[in-house]
Order: sequence, then C-alpha cells, then structure tokens
Amino acid sequence: MYDKSVTERNPPAQPGTNALEPTARFSSRVGHYVRWRPGYPPELLALLGARCRLTRDSVVADIGSGTGLFTRLLVENGNLVYAVEPNAEMRRAAEGALGGFARFRSVAAPAEATGLPAHSIDLIGAAQAAHWFDIPRVKREFRRIAKPGGRLVLVWNKRRTDSTAFLRDYEALLERRGTDYTEISASQGDEDRVREIFAPAGFERHTLDNTQQFDCDGLIGRTLSSSYTPQPGHPGYEPMIGELREMFARHQEGGRVSFEYDTRVFLGRMTPSPQRD
Repeated sequence: MYDKSVTERNPPAQPGTNALEPTARFSSRVGHYVRWRPGYPPELLALLGARCRLTRDSVVADIGSGTGLFTRLLVENGNLVYAVEPNAEMRRAAEGALGGFARFRSVAAPAEATGLPAHSIDLIGAAQAAHWFDIPRVKREFRRIAKPGGRLVLVWNKRRTDSTAFLRDYEALLERRGTDYTEISASQGDEDRVREIFAPAGFERHTLDNTQQFDCDGLIGRTLSSSYTPQPGHPGYEPMIGELREMFARHQEGGRVSFEYDTRVFLGRMTPSPQRD
C-alpha cells in the first residue's frame, strides 16, 4: 500500500500558486491520461542500469509522477519509489493503480518542494514533466534530496510528426485546433532547458523506440489526454472530433492507426560523486 503519512505531511500547494497552475491543466483529463497515454519501453530500465547504476536496491524519486506511468516501470522492477505529484486527481489515479505495490510511496508535493529527506535519493526521474518545472528552484531541491553521486534522468515520449502520412495529418490538426499546442510541444525535451537543469554538469542523450496503436475511440481519447486540445464545451471541440474521425477513416489499416514516438532520455549526475566510477 502507499504510505498515507507521506501524503499528509506534504499537503498539495494551494490552487492558484505557480507550482500548481501547469499541473491543474490535467485535472479534467485524468481518465483519458490513464487509459491512452504511452508508457515507457522496457529498454529504459536497461539503460538506467547501465548508465545510472539503477539496481533493485536504488531509491527513486519520480518527480511530477502524474498517474504513475514511469513509476510503474520502477516499482515493477522492485524499486522503492517516491511518486511526487501536486495534482490531486492524477495522484489518486496513481494510488489506485499502484497502491498494491509495497514499495510505492505517494507524495503530495510540487517538484520544487518535495519534502523528501535530504540526501536520500539514488535516482531522480522526471518523465513527461520537466518542461513544467521552475528550473532554479527545482535544481536546488534536486541537489538537496540527491545522495552524493546521485543521478538524474529526464524522459519524454516525443511523438514523431513526419514519419507517416497519418502523423503528418495529425500534426497539422493539432496546429489548427490546439489551444497552445506549439508552445507546449516546443518545450518538451528542449535541449536548452535540459542543459540548464543539468548545469554545470553535462548530460547524455539517448533515444528509444516506442509505439501505440489505436482504434477510432482510442485516437480521440489519446488526443483529449493532451492539455493543449479543446474539451467539451469549447467551440473548437466538435470540429476537432469530426476531423479526427475523418482522419481515422482515411488512414486506418485493419481498424488501427499507429503513433510512433522517440523516447528521449537525458541523464547525468545531480551531485559530485564521492569516488570515481
């Protein structure tokens, strides 16, 4: 079970604060997020083992853990994982899905003030989340909670936009119908931002393949899981749904369309190592 005491001693930031405003965007999208967002390829664990010394004994903080997609990969590996998430709806979804894992801990806190003990974490991870962080504040917090020689990994599933005719049409739809799609998309995995988070140390870049296949309802659900798409009641919602259905009919093969992703992984140290590798 998850540790309620951790949640209770780290209450969520109040609505309207800078720390919560970005994550509040997903409160009404949790159901779609849980069902339709991609997980992370199992090759990611092997990479973290080889380059970040991740073992089953490693203590991990999943920062901005959302509904627990990255957390699941880690707890299924046997790790003790502190899933740090300020959004109550997303956090409850993760608790419902992962509460049966003995080494899962749910933490109600923003990335910039996790409340975790100092120098307690072997690996800090942020999957599909670091583009929301306040960089100066989060760097101080990461350095505080990391053990000497602690590692940091930032991960994004970056949807390919030009590898198939369907993905080209889908990208064009988001550019037409998205509310702030261009701004949010550009910030995900932005290397200038990544470089600032890791500075003054450097980082490694790795890319893994990842895919999803959807029927028409899945395509719509996947689209609605994104914070930059119109929701019911918005004037752009019905036109977007109509275009998605037409697009699916044009491109489906065997009743499915495919999303292809580059899982972009940036990893390195958060603190100086006490000894040489």
